[in-house]
Amino acid sequence: MVEKLKGKLPDVVLEQLPLVMKKFEINTPLRLAHFLAQCGHESGGFKVVNENLNYSADGLKKIFPKYFPGNLNELYARQPEKIASRVYGGRMGNGDEASKEGWKFRGRGYIQLTGKSNYAAFDKFVDEDIVTNPDLVSTKYPLLSAAWFFHKNGLHTISDKGATDAIVTEVTKRVNGGTHGLADRLTRFKQLYGILNGTTA
Repeated sequence: MVEKLKGKLPDVVLEQLPLVMKKFEINTPLRLAHFLAQCGHESGGFKVVNENLNYSADGLKKIFPKYFPGNLNELYARQPEKIASRVYGGRMGNGDEASKEGWKFRGRGYIQLTGKSNYAAFDKFVDEDIVTNPDLVSTKYPLLSAAWFFHKNGLHTISDKGATDAIVTEVTKRVNGGTHGLADRLTRFKQLYGILNGTTA
């Protein structure tokens, strides 16, 4: 299946695929197409491996209203470390805002791995100490961390149900929490599944 994808995906992704497919059983055309379509969308075409938290004051009100009551947003605008420390502090296994663990364990990888608890759980699948060196998720394991997320959230089972728009939507909801970017995810899935299934070049 990897051979079929040559020239369709970045080499850095293709190099990581065999290990990912074996380790997390993403080993059928359906599973691989669903997985890569979601990764491709979430990472802007496999280009983004770090969460962008450089929000304006207005952006903070729009995206994270409950964390920035009153005019608090103005004190945090365009300060990614402070924003992540507040928004992710005290949840997902992170310490409070002052600990700055929200920033340390911000989203990384092709499907953003976020929160100390998730980093610690993923750590069991790699030789290095991910909790001490979280940047490894973006530099060395962007695809493997995404595959771990896919596996942990039962996306194999959903993927195995088929190639319809409804199934892509169901996978998207599990990854995204909603249907943001669904049109692009559908397009990516159909292209990839056609290639892997041998129905398109």
